[in-house]
Amino acid sequence: MDGVSPAAIAAALVIGYALGSIPFGLLLTRAAGLGDIRNIGSGNIGATNVLRTGNKRLAAATLLLDAAKGAVAVLIARHYLGEAPAMLAGLAAFIGHIFPVWLGFKGGKGVATYLGVLLALAWQCALVFAVLWLTVAALTRISSLAAIVATIAAPIAAWFLGNADLAAVVAVMSLIILIKHHANIGRLLAGEEPRIGSKT
Repeated sequence: MDGVSPAAIAAALVIGYALGSIPFGLLLTRAAGLGDIRNIGSGNIGATNVLRTGNKRLAAATLLLDAAKGAVAVLIARHYLGEAPAMLAGLAAFIGHIFPVWLGFKGGKGVATYLGVLLALAWQCALVFAVLWLTVAALTRISSLAAIVATIAAPIAAWFLGNADLAAVVAVMSLIILIKHHANIGRLLAGEEPRIGSKT
């Protein structure tokens, strides 16, 4: 990312983090009178845990909004600052979702926001991610396993596009997602991971 000014970098990071840190899952469930989503199921603020409330429309809205905030951060930064800052804005939005200052830096696992960032940066990577996620989720009904498989594939797809900066950014996000899923990985190995739609 040579040639990018410090001001552009700072602006991209601020734009991305500010948008990414909006906790839509928490806001939507509270607005719907369902209380604090952090007290339900896994305690996560993402769409998978919102689905545990039994409200599919709310879960779908959370998924779309969490993805949209990542995409919007990229698009705003690209329009005003350029392609390299757009990648940084996407990364910052992703980090903002996982570590939102408003919730004591305890947010979601970032999968939906990751997908939104991918869609805005390189739709080919997003397509690979989405197809793998949907396929694994349909076969196993385990959201975390679908996310892990798709997350591993995305930076490989980015590398094949021939953009080193893109591949690096996607790889960093993928690594963070895998780290955030360490408990899920343990439960998967033990055969104890809950399936999509379960209340636990």
